[in-house]
Amino acid sequence: MTREGMNVKIKEVIVVEGRDDTAAIKRAVKADTIETGGSAINETTINKIRIAQQKRGVIIFTDPDYQGERIRKIISRAVPGCKHAFIRQEEGRKKDDIGVENASPETIIRALSEVRTEMADQPGEISFEEIVAFGLTAGPKAKERRIKLGERLGIGYANAKQLHKRLAVFQISREEFLRAVQEIVDQEGSQ
Repeated sequence: MTREGMNVKIKEVIVVEGRDDTAAIKRAVKADTIETGGSAINETTINKIRIAQQKRGVIIFTDPDYQGERIRKIISRAVPGCKHAFIRQEEGRKKDDIGVENASPETIIRALSEVRTEMADQPGEISFEEIVAFGLTAGPKAKERRIKLGERLGIGYANAKQLHKRLAVFQISREEFLRAVQEIVDQEGSQ
């Protein structure tokens, strides 16, 4: 645990899946959390998140797995304008378990420093055709490229359709997108 991290106070309320995630967050930073209780998120919890969003803002910080993404989508639909923090699967892996609770304080601090804010109903700069053109939809390297792109842009892993949506929702600029894609292509060329 870093002394520097413990001095960081997060204004927003961080939404996590469970108690162990809250404990991991509190080892890294000073923050309040709302626990969803896993994937069976109920209306009472959604209402708490709505109030937190109105009063202080919300950062959704769920596990980098299917259930975590499912919870993230449920909250995003019910409470527009949330911020999002992401970690990579390998940053949250401990044996066969993947979750925020396994992330180091440094990883949590980094993820919270790179939050992305949703901008629903805003058109994106990147077309789906560009996603296809850069080999992010099909082919032997498409999934790997999407993983790397999600890491570089701080928006997490997504399938091609979700990637297109996230690029728009998080208002990723064409310049930012092209720079990240070029880094991936350059890395592939040097291997």
